[in-house]
Amino acid sequence: MPTWLSQLKQHSTVVADTGDVQAVRRFAPQDATTNPSLVLKAMQSGHYDTLLNDLCTTAMATGLPTPKAIEDVCDRLVVAIGCSLMRYVPGRISSEVDARLSFDTQASMMKARRLTALYEAAGVSRDRILIKLAAT
Repeated sequence: MPTWLSQLKQHSTVVADTGDVQAVRRFAPQDATTNPSLVLKAMQSGHYDTLLNDLCTTAMATGLPTPKAIEDVCDRLVVAIGCSLMRYVPGRISSEVDARLSFDTQASMMKARRLTALYEAAGVSRDRILIKLAAT
């Protein structure tokens, strides 16, 4: 007997809105998405502790943490979580630009380009990346 999820997949594209790798593996969505609140929740799971420690260690090696270094760690964390989810989805991974930039078009575009460059540096082709701009 088909499950409700398999029935839904026949008529719709299922997208996981989570940073939980186990949920993505379990439900096998077409695409996955991350946003700041989902990244925070994923970080609270403890699944990414080693990754965060490694990113912070690298940032600290350059000296005291500056706002720019902290922002870099956050960007790299979003991309790393996106990449870990991407292993389990055949489609796209989407990441959201920080909503605090929503009234600054130039800053939003710079952040979108930065995230795209980090994904590409991680070996993700551009056609598998969707960058979402926050809207208010």
